[in-house]
This record gives sequence, C-alpha cells and structure tokens, in this order.
Amino acid sequence: MAKSKAEQAFSATLVSGGLYKRNQGRLVRQLTAIGLVAISIFGAYSLYNVLPLGMSAGMQKGIAVAIVVISAWLAYRVVNFPRFADFLISVEAEISKVTWATWDQLWRSTTVVIVLMFFLAFLLLAFDIFWQWLFRLIRFLQI
Repeated sequence: MAKSKAEQAFSATLVSGGLYKRNQGRLVRQLTAIGLVAISIFGAYSLYNVLPLGMSAGMQKGIAVAIVVISAWLAYRVVNFPRFADFLISVEAEISKVTWATWDQLWRSTTVVIVLMFFLAFLLLAFDIFWQWLFRLIRFLQI
C-alpha cells in the first residue's frame, strides 16, 4: 500500500536536520522540546529501575541512554514538524496578547479566593452539623 502525502512528509521531516521557521516561536518550541526530553528522562530512569536483575549494569544504562537519545531526537524533530510548529508559533503569538495581572491584583484575588474557600468550608460544616443534629433529634440516624 502506498504511503499518503502526510506520512511521507512526516518521514522526510523526521530524518532531516533543518529547522522549520527558525526565528518564529523559538521559546515555546524550546520549552516544549525540553518538556518532552524531561518526560523521556524520567521514563528512562523508571525503566532502568525495573529492568531485569539478570541484565548487566552496562546494558541497563545503555538501554536507558539510548531511549533518552532517541527521545531527544524525536522531540527536536516533532517541534520542527510544520503542522506542530505552526501550532506552537500561534500559541506563542496568542500568549503574547494576554494582559497579565499585576502583583497587587494577584494578591487581592488570591486573598479573596482563600477567604471564600474557608467561608464555604465552615458553612458546609455548619450545615453538616445542623442536619446531623436534626436527624438524631427525630431519630432518623440511630448511632
């Protein structure tokens, strides 16, 4: 069966070394690649810890390092795949349009949320105590 154009484009991109739109969305693409590599490092470390005990230490380390190297190459290529790179470039463009809160607004909003959460927790506690008292009074709860 013949490969589709998308499969051929992905295969060609996977083995190429070039960068797609080199200066656009650099930060978000770099951070995405770092995140993917970090996940592969944690996965390789977890795998290293559960590999069979009969295997030599060098073999265990070699497998873990090979997984990290292959994952790093795949992460580098994935963030330069045209469709995904265009998505990341547009994400960075949209994030740059966001109006971020000032520290003063952040502290005030956080304080309001925390106070409201404690208020609601105490309100639910009061309702719970009231309903337990009422159900025990009418002998609905036999404890």
